[in-house]
Amino acid sequence: MHISARLRCTARLLLLPAALLGAFASPTLQAAPAVANVAPDVAQSPAAVLAAMERVADWQLAHPSEHRPDDWTQGVGDAGFMALSNLSATHRYRDAMVAMSEHNGWKPGPRVYHADDHVVGQTYAELYLQLREPAMLAPLRERFDDILAHPRDVPLDFTVPGNQERWSWCDALFMGPPAWVRMYAATGDQRYLDHAVKEWWNTSDYLYDKEEHLYYRDSNYFNQREANGKKVFWARGNGWVMAGLARTLQYLPAAHPVRPKFEQQFREMAAAVVSVQQPDGLWRASLLDPAAYPARETSGTGLFTYALAWGINQGLLDRARYEPAVRRAWSALLDSVQPDGKLTHVQPIGRAPGGFPEDATEVYGVGAFLLAGSEVFRMDLQQRVAPQVVTAANPGDFYRADETIEVKAPAAPVLVMEADTSRILPSQRLGDTLLFQANFAPGQQRRFLLFPAAALPPLAAPDIKAHARYVPERYDDFAWESDRIAHRMYGPAILKVPKEHVSSGVDVWVKRVRRPIVDLWYKRGEYHSDHGEGLDYYDVGTGRGCGGSEIIKGGKAYAAPVYSSWKLLADGPLRAAFELRYDGWDAGGQRVSETKRISIDAGSNFSRVESVYTGDGRGPLQVGIGIAQRKGEGRLTKDEGAGWMSYWEPEHVPNGNTACAVIVPGQQVHTGADGGDALVMAQAQPGWPFVYYLGAGWSRSGDFADAPAWEAQVRNVALRIAKPLKVSGPASR
Repeated sequence: MHISARLRCTARLLLLPAALLGAFASPTLQAAPAVANVAPDVAQSPAAVLAAMERVADWQLAHPSEHRPDDWTQGVGDAGFMALSNLSATHRYRDAMVAMSEHNGWKPGPRVYHADDHVVGQTYAELYLQLREPAMLAPLRERFDDILAHPRDVPLDFTVPGNQERWSWCDALFMGPPAWVRMYAATGDQRYLDHAVKEWWNTSDYLYDKEEHLYYRDSNYFNQREANGKKVFWARGNGWVMAGLARTLQYLPAAHPVRPKFEQQFREMAAAVVSVQQPDGLWRASLLDPAAYPARETSGTGLFTYALAWGINQGLLDRARYEPAVRRAWSALLDSVQPDGKLTHVQPIGRAPGGFPEDATEVYGVGAFLLAGSEVFRMDLQQRVAPQVVTAANPGDFYRADETIEVKAPAAPVLVMEADTSRILPSQRLGDTLLFQANFAPGQQRRFLLFPAAALPPLAAPDIKAHARYVPERYDDFAWESDRIAHRMYGPAILKVPKEHVSSGVDVWVKRVRRPIVDLWYKRGEYHSDHGEGLDYYDVGTGRGCGGSEIIKGGKAYAAPVYSSWKLLADGPLRAAFELRYDGWDAGGQRVSETKRISIDAGSNFSRVESVYTGDGRGPLQVGIGIAQRKGEGRLTKDEGAGWMSYWEPEHVPNGNTACAVIVPGQQVHTGADGGDALVMAQAQPGWPFVYYLGAGWSRSGDFADAPAWEAQVRNVALRIAKPLKVSGPASR
């Protein structure tokens, strides 16, 4: 696993247990209704909420828990740290989560089926959704696939041996399902979602009291009663369930047939929980007999506050009814934070109501506090400013990862928030266009909120995932990359170099890290060896390389020379774009020139190429887009109807296999060959944009183990191009 030095060094030891320390046609923005009837002095500013969160988090980092780093206690704390990292001006909280995860080897806890050993996977999956390193998911995916292949069907009776191999206790509904639905969101694999939904309702049918609308902790409590004769319903246990409901609903598609059932249970529980909130804003350990355990308790209160505030922010709960409860609870939680940031009144590990010292704290209580703060932050933000709403829908029956959404940019700078998860997304302004990205399940519709940047505290700089630049220090190369792949094309200076291959083809630099490597490799001056990041072993020669173009006339190919001038249009963090100008060249007696605009987006192995040709002839030009063929057993796959061609190269020992593909959307293409190149041929009208896509991958990137995996990606990209997102809102693009 290769993470940048910044991710490695910051607070790596601070989060480990003490025992290990030594430790872009435009949508029109629509405004959401402003929040009314909330007294301005009731809510804190978002900045104040964030400051409280950071104070508590910093105390916890300075006083690490004794529990093992893959333990459920830590996993809940980690979930809170991830919520804070989304809001903070520093990356140190995310860095701490990366350090923890690296220490764990990105593995879940040791017990295969036990939900407590899955909760840390919520953080792994959320880090993957941001950083996209394959190793972040691999062990968890292996674990979940094993569970799906060997399911358990033991009774949910808590007295039966092995019953904890299923979600037989209510806490498990926080630990397990949110990890499974995050794995679904990260991979698009429906099996993970199906498992979470099925097992949730098995547990609910067993432990949910349909009269009280609360959960028994487990079957041991069905017949137990409190001193006042009431049923035993543990506050933190029901907090686990409500927070688990929220964290499951975040990634459950709005059109899912069972979602209304989840939302009904969420509303039922919210009503029941608010009815037993105590005057001081807290919930006591025993929900129906608060007098039996009168001590203040903050872990259950934090979980309830998080869930209720999330429900208000989603429009699932009536603001007028539930916001006062959230305000009282948040105020009470703040009252339990000592000046140094220590959160107190946290009931120790247990399974039922009980007494405990007032100064007791635990990392899971801190996690609950940070989760609560993240939704109170959003509630306060929405009270102060009505966001503009963008809606995007996937019209296809396929999964889309890292899909770029383009809308007309508001006049003032904005920040983009996912409405369902409250996560603030990296964005990029490109002229009058605003870009951001999200994942979409088949047929899924999602909402995004655009807030004025001035309304929020400063945020950490986004990760750079797309980069392009002119390279004068190396023969006028022009290089570009995403977090998945890198390319370069040659410039005028190379014509002066003896014995160099000269071509307007496209070179490929394969990479296995998600960070930029172009500048590093050029600075190093050596990129033909793999130093753990990838390398350049691709041979462009004098052909088209991976997706270079040429003019075909009379059955002969006429390629442009190297580019003559360049213009940088955008340089990340989400999109890099530039223009290359090719001066006129002879194409079978016709003089042709070309302006080629190339762009690449974060998360993509494919570059969009838009060429505008000019010439002294009449009628359309036949353009061939080529892929260099190699000696040996490669795999060339074509779909002329869909306009694409893919090539999985023979293995290049010891460096694995390079893959290449070209896609020409909106045209019926045909394929052919030009010497050592396979060609996709299409028509270009001079003076009009001719658009195609070129892409490359590597067998050792962690993304494409074999040719079928690469071809599945090519098909997915071709489908995404053919069926673009339907975007509505502020002047959708």
